[in-house]
Amino acid sequence: MGILTSIFTWWNGATIGTRLFSARNGSRMGTDEYGNVYFEGGTDVHGNPRRWVIYAGSNDASRVSPEWHGWLHGTQAETPDKALPPARAWQAPAKPNMTGTREAYKPAGALEAGGKRAAATGDYEAWSPN
Repeated sequence: MGILTSIFTWWNGATIGTRLFSARNGSRMGTDEYGNVYFEGGTDVHGNPRRWVIYAGSNDASRVSPEWHGWLHGTQAETPDKALPPARAWQAPAKPNMTGTREAYKPAGALEAGGKRAAATGDYEAWSPN
């Protein structure tokens, strides 16, 4: 990422100001499998700790792993490596939101999937006024 991009755009990742603020005012709490870095520092008006994330790549909230989501929103006090049991063998890895990409789900009958749907089963009778 270029220096001008990191100064003026927030959607391509954290700006320089956000990175400096995080380094000065926050404690680095951990990193997830996507490379996102999580911070904690200060308290809000209710006395709860302030928590935030610096994304690795584009700023997309669906890129926060489920384990860290609970920590970010104050559902669990400890970081996931301390609070959660290890992942089960049958658990699938989390996927980011695919809406708007080529990998988005397209049900049968959707225009993007060809626009053809299964024929009606024959038990439907259209209403018509007398």
